[in-house]
Amino acid sequence: MSFPQSSAPDTTPKLGAALRQRHVTMIALGGIIGAGLFVGSSATLATVGPAACVSYLVAGIVVLMVMRMLGEMALAVPGVGSFTEYARIGLGNWAGFTSGWLYWYFWVIVVAVEAVAGAAILQRWIPAPVWMIGLVLLSVMTLINLLSVKSYGEFEFWFASIKVAAIIVFIAIGAAYVFGFGHTGSAVANLSSNRGFMPFGAMSIFAAVPTVIFAVGGAEIATIAAAESDDPAKSVAAMTRSVILRVITFYVGSMFLIACIVPWGSIVTGHSPFVAALETMRIPGSADIMNAIVLVAVLSALNSGLYVSSRILFRLAERGDAPKSLLKLTPHKVPRLAVLLSSVVGYVAIVAAIVSPQGVFLFLVNASGAVMLFVYLATALAQIRIRRRIEATEPQRLTLKMWLFPGLSYAVVAAIVGVLVAMGSDPSLRPQLMASAASLAVASAAYMLVAKRQQSGGTATGYRSQIGQEAFEGRK
Repeated sequence: MSFPQSSAPDTTPKLGAALRQRHVTMIALGGIIGAGLFVGSSATLATVGPAACVSYLVAGIVVLMVMRMLGEMALAVPGVGSFTEYARIGLGNWAGFTSGWLYWYFWVIVVAVEAVAGAAILQRWIPAPVWMIGLVLLSVMTLINLLSVKSYGEFEFWFASIKVAAIIVFIAIGAAYVFGFGHTGSAVANLSSNRGFMPFGAMSIFAAVPTVIFAVGGAEIATIAAAESDDPAKSVAAMTRSVILRVITFYVGSMFLIACIVPWGSIVTGHSPFVAALETMRIPGSADIMNAIVLVAVLSALNSGLYVSSRILFRLAERGDAPKSLLKLTPHKVPRLAVLLSSVVGYVAIVAAIVSPQGVFLFLVNASGAVMLFVYLATALAQIRIRRRIEATEPQRLTLKMWLFPGLSYAVVAAIVGVLVAMGSDPSLRPQLMASAASLAVASAAYMLVAKRQQSGGTATGYRSQIGQEAFEGRK
């Protein structure tokens, strides 16, 4: 299948290219290592037991496969600006519209959640209301994102560096402890005590994957940042080849060590298992050290959430799926209105978190629960279609290939569908799936309204054809 020609002139403002390879690499690492690892992992360890490390491995492999697909498409079809646009190229305008808006919604909710989480941590040291601290945090991060993409990149580089260093130090100290340095006895015994390695059976490993996959997701933001780097293709290739494997190692390694050091039955949901492990190893000041690191992780997620949501809005406006006013750039090539709109939604969600934490805010969070799975599913299906088109026309473009195509690509699709089915069969996760399905329905209805307006006004210009043709011809 070929892409029809489009004569539409390219007058869209262009984002800058201020990010470097080191920025994109650390953005990829930082996008995955967040509060979900440092605190959220407590829920998985408490409900799965030592086998939680296997749940993280399974979820990490699924994300790794999706990232490999993105790497293949980014090098074969460069210049699309956002990974959600591959859904448009492969599956059509509806998929591009819904993927883009759902992904934006996911990140603006992350912004609100992380702002509230950061405020709760800072309350240990600052005697002020949570809502006030949260609004200040969001305002500071909004200002950083408004300055320039380089300011975002520098802040995220150092935030991610601190997180990565913390994980490496923890793994080193934990491994030394497990192998007998500084204590007597076998810490590995915790893996088999208290009903064994899989106290809730093998199925509990897979039942936890829906929750875990949300924690290990986020590396795809590097594909968005790469569009503003000096060498997008090289940045994406480096990310897909090595960065994700390192992150899986961090997650699985740290979870395995925690399971060795701390009896899983003593882990309390909502309390950092890293703090529990450090206290077991008698590391002085472990609670304050870990809270400081979690705060950095929260600020990193807040910083990245504003960046990603604003760039997604910019790309949607570029394709006619959002107001054209969002395309306006500052002298430093920052989409100011897109940043401000994303932050405003974040402010509203923070207020909802304070006023109605179990009502409006809980619904907003649940409505984003399975959104990433929908986006990943669209990405995987798009990769299959785009790969077949390229193989039939210009196979030389495939400089980075998805492994064992098409079998492994279909396996990824089946795995994502399986996770969605697992969510539907789990009473505790079913509300998230239903609310997320409602989000998908709203986005689909919005697409039909926008498409109808474009057709009636004679403004439909075949965005799928335009972007596909430009990409295949190599025009950036």
